Amino acid sequence: MKGMTKLVQGVLLCGLAALALVAGPVHGAMRIDLDRDWQFRADPDEFGEWMGWMSTLPSGTDPVTVPHTWNVGRLHDFMGVGWYFRSFETPAHDPLTHVQLHFGATFYKARIWLNGVEVGTHEGGFTAYSLDVTAQLHERNYLAVRIDNRPGLATIPGYGARGTALSWYDWWTYGGMVRDVWLSQSGPAWVRRQSIRAEQRAAGWIVRDQVFLHSALPAGTPVQVRARAYGPNDQLTASSTQPLTLGEGDEDVALSLDLAKPRLWGIDHPDMYRMVVDIIGRDGHTIDTQSDAFGVRTVEIRDRHLLINGERVRLTGLARHEDSPAEGLAETPETMRRDYDDLKALNTTLSRPVHYPQNPFILDYADRHGIMLVPEIPVWQFSEAQFADPKVLALAEQQMREMIEEAGNHPSIFAWSVGNESAWGNRAGIEYFRAMRAMIRQLDPQRFVSFADDNLPKLERADQSAANDADFLLMNQYFGTWHGPAAALDAALDKVNALFPSKMVIISEFGFPGMFAKQLADADPSRIRTIEQQLPMLAARDWIAGAIMWCYQDYKSRRNLSAGLVEGFVEHGVVDEMRRPKPSYAAWKQLTAQARIEAQWTGAPATGFAVTVTPNSERQLPSYPMHGYQLVWALKDEAGIALASGSRQLGEFTAPAVLKGRLPPGSAGRSLHLEVRVFRPAGTVASERTLVWPATSVAATP
Repeated sequence: MKGMTKLVQGVLLCGLAALALVAGPVHGAMRIDLDRDWQFRADPDEFGEWMGWMSTLPSGTDPVTVPHTWNVGRLHDFMGVGWYFRSFETPAHDPLTHVQLHFGATFYKARIWLNGVEVGTHEGGFTAYSLDVTAQLHERNYLAVRIDNRPGLATIPGYGARGTALSWYDWWTYGGMVRDVWLSQSGPAWVRRQSIRAEQRAAGWIVRDQVFLHSALPAGTPVQVRARAYGPNDQLTASSTQPLTLGEGDEDVALSLDLAKPRLWGIDHPDMYRMVVDIIGRDGHTIDTQSDAFGVRTVEIRDRHLLINGERVRLTGLARHEDSPAEGLAETPETMRRDYDDLKALNTTLSRPVHYPQNPFILDYADRHGIMLVPEIPVWQFSEAQFADPKVLALAEQQMREMIEEAGNHPSIFAWSVGNESAWGNRAGIEYFRAMRAMIRQLDPQRFVSFADDNLPKLERADQSAANDADFLLMNQYFGTWHGPAAALDAALDKVNALFPSKMVIISEFGFPGMFAKQLADADPSRIRTIEQQLPMLAARDWIAGAIMWCYQDYKSRRNLSAGLVEGFVEHGVVDEMRRPKPSYAAWKQLTAQARIEAQWTGAPATGFAVTVTPNSERQLPSYPMHGYQLVWALKDEAGIALASGSRQLGEFTAPAVLKGRLPPGSAGRSLHLEVRVFRPAGTVASERTLVWPATSVAATP
């Protein structure tokens, strides 16, 4: 796809308030947190409805706080129905107040009752939804939520049926209210969401904001819709106002704002903007306000290369399941932040995060730390029969639409994936992909569309597969384990290149699953050999724009375990389930450094040192422009006391940088450590090396 430009911006920002009304940045002007004070009870015999739990709290409940999953602890393997109950008071409000009940995600099928009245249902475990509860609110309210986490052939995720028998999907089934719950209050008209897109023009940039509204106002009511863009320094940079006549129902309005010289979003400079939209009544008062973050940037696939803001990039990273022993899928921000800080330390600039839509916290982190993402819906190893089922297509379209409407303003997202390792090589799989791509084009015409495929080398012709219709290829390859001998990778890559000579490729999964090791102690050494052997092979192919290792951590599953196990943690990560690094952690970190540091002592005995720092070229993985990096060095004695130090701005770092120095007087005969680091503009370490005297060994940790 030569010259096709993708340009995306935005992020959902959610502030929390503990049972108090606050000015909220999303879903209306006022928000009430409902995460605390829930009661939970399992319902293995499914008699909750018959017993009237939707209107009366049963006995035997346990107090819980949302996010929550029942599949941690004594009910860790419970598949079936669980109930959540909560009471709350409706704060004082005027008669025109509109109230919505929001769920960040409930896994998997949910039915919701308020004061004994069923107010809605939802299927899908990873996307947000909301319900209009204005008419059902009392002064004191009783909320009941029934959730069923059992998979089926027509659920997404569901049983994988591509093979000869039904199989569990490869992650744990965490039932529950796994993300936040809250109420929002707004006036008689409110902003449902924004779709923010930017386009580069000869005279600058234009930002287009499609604002989706809902109104309970009388027909013919005049209002104004105002959009204001604030820059990375939080200063107003542009605004636009448009008159609109509202009546009862949905409405949308398009606004345009000019940005003459915006600060562009990029990997090392992830500058973010903020769009504030107001609905203003005829008397000048603000009826509703919503704020979303966005970024301004271009993404292109040109001549099988990936470009950000016109600059070619080749990226690496790891996938990560939303899973931890203490929290399961119901992760806290602290857990997500800790893991993603670690992923950044592992030089992650690209991720297909995992097989399902991500927590908004993760998308926000990627926006603000320069990680490119390809989110995916959990269509995992589906068969031809599943793809041919209209219910499956309708559910996939629903989940994709919900993901795009929730996450579509994030600049970190450059493509969408419609599934993983499924029956893409038949008519039903091809038609499924074409239908999904057409729907996505309507919702989000600027982003690329693809899917993860593990059968590309088995094709005889490109038109045998939906891959022929994808904007680029996501290739899962496990040569050395599932896909055949490691030596077959070269030929497999060459065949994919011959089949699809015009398509860019991203290796969306590779690594070494521990189940293939003869004993557990052999697993990680095999993983290291896989990384060391295969990364150079991938880098040698100019048309491979990125490589994503599977995966960051060992995760809970019923599949891909050691022989005889039916549950446990899949040994597949560079850290274990408790986040303890394995040797492969250091190997991956070293091999994916963006710059190489060579250091040596000069003189005999040593009288000085010489250091050469070389940025990766486009023939390596990873490689991308290094703007604003800094070289910092320190010479320390055996007690860690600095004897000398210095730094240098590397500017446009495209050629080797050489640093030479002399040892200070009195250094002879002492144990010395020369520490050399290259820092990213954000202040994190991109590469480092320590040179030791008189020992001959050098410890290198990029």
